[in-house]
Amino acid sequence: MTKPRVLFIDDDPALCRLAQMHLERGGYAVEIASDGAGGIARIVQGGIDVVALDHYMPNLDGMETLAAICALADPPPVIYVTALQEARIAVAALKAGAADYVAKTAHGEFFELLCRAIDDAMESVHLRRAKDTAEAESLRNWHLTQSIVDTIRDPLVVLEYDMTIVMASQAFLKMFGITEAEARGRRLSELGQHQWDVPALGRLMEKVLPDDTSIEGFEIEDDFPGLGRRVFNLNARKISRPGNHIHRLLLVFEDITDRKQRERDAETLTNEISHRIKNNLQLVVGLIAFESRSASAPCVPGYRAMQARIGAIAELYDLISHASDGDAIALDAYLGKIAEVMTASLLGPDSGIMIEVEAAPLTIDPTRAVPFGLLVNELATNAVKHAFPDGKGRIVLSVREIAGQVELTVADDGVGIVEKTATKTEKRGFDYVAIFVRQLGGVVSTPAQTPGSMRGTTVCIRFPLLVAPPEHTLPAAA
Repeated sequence: MTKPRVLFIDDDPALCRLAQMHLERGGYAVEIASDGAGGIARIVQGGIDVVALDHYMPNLDGMETLAAICALADPPPVIYVTALQEARIAVAALKAGAADYVAKTAHGEFFELLCRAIDDAMESVHLRRAKDTAEAESLRNWHLTQSIVDTIRDPLVVLEYDMTIVMASQAFLKMFGITEAEARGRRLSELGQHQWDVPALGRLMEKVLPDDTSIEGFEIEDDFPGLGRRVFNLNARKISRPGNHIHRLLLVFEDITDRKQRERDAETLTNEISHRIKNNLQLVVGLIAFESRSASAPCVPGYRAMQARIGAIAELYDLISHASDGDAIALDAYLGKIAEVMTASLLGPDSGIMIEVEAAPLTIDPTRAVPFGLLVNELATNAVKHAFPDGKGRIVLSVREIAGQVELTVADDGVGIVEKTATKTEKRGFDYVAIFVRQLGGVVSTPAQTPGSMRGTTVCIRFPLLVAPPEHTLPAAA
C-alpha cells in the first residue's frame, strides 16, 4: 500500500521538524501547518490523506480546528495529539470526530505510536470506502433489478430463506392491490385472504433453497379479491450472486386462467361431440340388430360381429365423453365396456361363455384406443366362435405394464388352436388383427402353455406405453 501524505498541524516549529524527520524516514510524505487556519486551507486544496492535529494552538485551538475539518466534504481522518495527562480532552476529540489520539511525549515512542495510528486510520478509510463502493454498487444493482422486474408482465417476488418478501414486481403489487412497503417483510402465505397458504406449495418452496431444487408448473386455483376466479402457474428456483453466501428464491406467477378456460371449453366440446358420436353409433348397432333378426341364418354371425365392432367403438366414445382428462382413456374401464357389449351382442344372457377383465390401471391415448378396442373385439370374437364347441368356457381380457410397454392378453380355456384350412372370413379376421397391431406399433405372440395357465389359446400383444397417468391440479386451501 502507498504511504499516505500527512499534514502535521502544530505551532511548535521544533516538534514539527522532528515529526517531519521521523515520518519521512518511515516513508510518509509530510507537510507542516503552524496553525489551524493554515491547516484547514491546505486540506481544502486537496491531496492530504491524514491529519495529525495538536490541541494547544493560538487562535483556533485543536477542538475548533477539528470541528472545521469534520465539516468539510469528505474530510481526511484526524489523529488528535494531546498531552499524556489529558485523557479527558482525548475522549472529547474522539466524540467530536477524531479517528484516533496519540499522547505527546518527548521520547521516541510518540512517533512510533503516531505512525501506527496513521496506518490504522488509513486502513479504516480504505475499508470504509470499499464498503461505500460495495453499498453503492449493491444499490445500483437493486435499482437495475427492480427495473428489470417491473418490465416483466407476469407477477413475481423474491423471497428470503424464511419466505418473507424482499422484492415484488409492480405486476405483483397491482395483483394484490398493495404497496411495496406493505409487501416487503411479509410472508407470501399472509397476503390476500391466505390463498397462497397451501401446505403442498409450502413444502415444495421450503426445499428449493436447501436442496437446490426448482418448482415447475405448480397450479393453484382460487378466488382472489379484485380478480375473481383465477388459475396461476407457479415456477420457483434459487437465485444467488457470485461471491455472496446469501441465497434467495425467485417465484413467478403465470396467470393461465384464459388458457385453462380454453382447455376446458375444448374438453367440453370434445365430450359433447363424443357423446353424439356414441349415440349415432348405438343407433347403427340397433339397426344392425334389427336387420339380423330377419336375416338368413348364415348371415347372422356376420351381423353380430359387425354389431360388436361398432359397439366397441361406441363404448370408446362413451368413455371419452365422461372422461375428466380428454387426453387419456382408462384401459380397465374400456375393457369392461367392450366385455359388456360383446356379451350382449354375441352371447346373450343365457350363454355358458363368460368374458372377464383383469386390468391394471393403465391409460392410452384416444388415437390408439380405436385400434386397441377393435383388436380386443376381433380376438375375443374369434374365441367365442371357435374355442367353445360345447358352448361353455371363459375368456379373459387383461392388460399390464411390462418394461415400459403395455401387454394386452386375450386368453381362453377352450379347445386351443386346431390345424385346419382357414375360411375366407377367418383369413379376413387375421388380416384385421395384423392391421390393428401395426396401428398400435406392437408385436403379437402366442406363448406356450405353462403349469397353472389357462388351457386353450392365449394371444399377447405388446405395444409402447406413451401416455402416463394424468397429474391433477392441487386444490387451494379453504
